[in-house]
Amino acid sequence: MSGFLPVTYEEMRDRGWEQPDFVYVCGDAYVDHPSFGAAIICRTLESHGYKVCFLAQPDWRSVDDFKRFGKPRLGFLVSSGNIDSMVNHYTVAKKRRKKDAYTPGGVMGKRPDRAVIVYCNKIREAYKDAVILIGGIEASLRRLAHYDYWSDTVRRSILLDSGADLLMYGMGENSIIEIADALDSGLDVKYLTYLDGTVFKTKDLSVAYDPIILPDFNSVKNSKKEYAKSFKIQYMNTDHFNARTLVEPYEDCYVVQNRPNRPLTQQEFDDAYALPYMRTYHPSYKEKVPAIEEVRFSLISNRGCYGACNFCALTFHQGRIIQSRSHESIINEAKKITEEEDFKGYIHDVGGPTANFREPACAKQLTHGACVNRQCLWPKPCNNLKVDHTDYLSLLQELRALPKVKKVFVRSGIRYDYLMYDKDEKFFRELVQHHISGQLKVAPEHISDRVLDKMGKPRSGLYKKFVEKYYRLNEEYDKNQYLVPYLMSSHPGSDLHAAIELAEYLRDIHHQPQQVQDFYPTPGTLSTAMYYTGIDPRDNTPVYVPKNAHEKAMQRALMQYRSPANYDLVYEALTKAGRQDLIGFSKKCLIRPKTVQKGRNHEQKKKDHHRR
Repeated sequence: MSGFLPVTYEEMRDRGWEQPDFVYVCGDAYVDHPSFGAAIICRTLESHGYKVCFLAQPDWRSVDDFKRFGKPRLGFLVSSGNIDSMVNHYTVAKKRRKKDAYTPGGVMGKRPDRAVIVYCNKIREAYKDAVILIGGIEASLRRLAHYDYWSDTVRRSILLDSGADLLMYGMGENSIIEIADALDSGLDVKYLTYLDGTVFKTKDLSVAYDPIILPDFNSVKNSKKEYAKSFKIQYMNTDHFNARTLVEPYEDCYVVQNRPNRPLTQQEFDDAYALPYMRTYHPSYKEKVPAIEEVRFSLISNRGCYGACNFCALTFHQGRIIQSRSHESIINEAKKITEEEDFKGYIHDVGGPTANFREPACAKQLTHGACVNRQCLWPKPCNNLKVDHTDYLSLLQELRALPKVKKVFVRSGIRYDYLMYDKDEKFFRELVQHHISGQLKVAPEHISDRVLDKMGKPRSGLYKKFVEKYYRLNEEYDKNQYLVPYLMSSHPGSDLHAAIELAEYLRDIHHQPQQVQDFYPTPGTLSTAMYYTGIDPRDNTPVYVPKNAHEKAMQRALMQYRSPANYDLVYEALTKAGRQDLIGFSKKCLIRPKTVQKGRNHEQKKKDHHRR
């Protein structure tokens, strides 16, 4: 079947359908591109013979939109879209964002807060006995009790608040077909208690196979120690091969999480990306959907990540085991890109969560899974870690040899530590020679080792060695390419002394970030558990957490200490930390004394006045 899926009742009838099998309800605009999870799920269902209609950004203020196609034969599928609706709507300062990249024209306000819950409640209002299945990032990371930053409370599993029948977590291609086939065979959704990658509710604990009983909801809501305990158990059960069933008790039911779904085989991964996507947004939209511009000429090479940064939810969503597409699959997609009308010869990215991970960290992961009590890269690389860029480099070489391709860039995250562990310099050299678009973005995140330890990132000495090598290679190849480090303020473990240490590093490398990212506590991350509890769940030790808005402002200001607007905050921070040695006139000082600064500000105001 080609063309977009039906988005109106008339389009459904034009296909000769009396009733859809599924209606996919999505918080994003309809973009039929494999970088959008909704497109993959819908096309996967379609490839198995199911009739799917797409309901994008329905009006949730009434039930009318949810009745557009009538009641589907098998069920509603509900997702907030490619991004969590609360993250989509609010900055870390809890201020309303002005633009939504997943809506035509970037218009904000086309989806509700907590979209999954709102959509499900409207569907239930329209059809009391409809089957409702939820998935996507918003549902996946809220599958059990979780700290909710926006309300500063611990909320129940989203399965309960949404009233859905079943939750799919993770990437979902295998889960959705198993569920669809079971429903199609006539099996009632209440009996779907056995599927990997799903969460269900029950009053009968006997249906949970070999479970670990988590602390009950009231315990994790009222005790931060119990919350940390529960999170650690969840964190140690995120791998298909060694995870156990988890049961979270509530007053009147149990929420049961089955083990994660198995990683896709390469053939399954290839098949998902070979489906007949239209590769753009629906033609009914009069304005562009901004999010497509970021991915239109990019290629997904892999999924999963064993980098295990503590502030990232990938461990909970995609898992730690790398899955990669074949070269043939990626080359075929690249050829499609080169035929697009406005392709200018530049492939913008070839990557995934971590661009230079193309294989599992070690041979045992595909049969025994990722280690429960050890990380692959932190605090030091595992002795079993396979460090090899050969396959990735070969892929990039094949892509840049394609007709009509001028350049192939790598813009998604490069793990500089993994790159530095490779004794063969060939990939690093070719990266510098061929695959950087003026600047390489990397994520050291901080420079203080005690903060980096809480982030799960390599210590600062390795990053400094990487920077030296990067610029040496640029000089060797007569390149004038920059490094743009992503840095984060106010992460758990970061106090004013750590923030000052970072400011001193920025002084030494003569860099001032244009933008500063505060740590954003989102569900499903170890760092969020630290933020909420003040405890590192891994060893139950206390963690300093900067929560006061004024202190967080000081930490941000220190990263941009050269800005006159930040002077008072930087001065206050240095004074409070007893670092007045950094206020003065020597090269090591961050700011001038107040009397001098006042004069400088006065002169600046005079200049500004004359300009006007």
